[in-house]
Amino acid sequence: MTETLILTATDKRDRYAELLPQLEALAEESDAVARQANLAAALHQAFGWHWVGFYRVDGQQLVLGPFQGPVACTRIPFGRGVCGTAWRDKCTLVVDDVDAFPGHIACSSLSRSEIVVPVFDREGQVAGVLDVDAVDIGHFDDIDRNALEQLSARLTGLHPYPL
Repeated sequence: MTETLILTATDKRDRYAELLPQLEALAEESDAVARQANLAAALHQAFGWHWVGFYRVDGQQLVLGPFQGPVACTRIPFGRGVCGTAWRDKCTLVVDDVDAFPGHIACSSLSRSEIVVPVFDREGQVAGVLDVDAVDIGHFDDIDRNALEQLSARLTGLHPYPL
């Protein structure tokens, strides 16, 4: 198991390339909370994002899971905000300016852009989402989308939370 990240690349694409195998090692942890706590911490450390964490599906809402960053919204209804919309639509959402997103839920006034990636269970249902916020407008791009979707795909079948 990885307990220290090795990060030498300064280019974002290269940083993901060296980070993803280390995240895969962290994802082998059998305990869901420990696994997601370390994944959130590793992503936060590697990129210095404002907020990174997981929400899990619980009935018709997302409930806050392990995260790194300031205090966050605890519950998000299905189809509401960026996280609830990504869950409803079963697709990654990259939002360049959260203030322009209809129905955005502002957990932190410092968050300006956001990417939310669904995490699927073995049956193909959304079990939770990976949510990442940055303080700059337009922070996330296709490099982030592709890498975080790869991470999500590696979590699929590992049940990010016991279902």
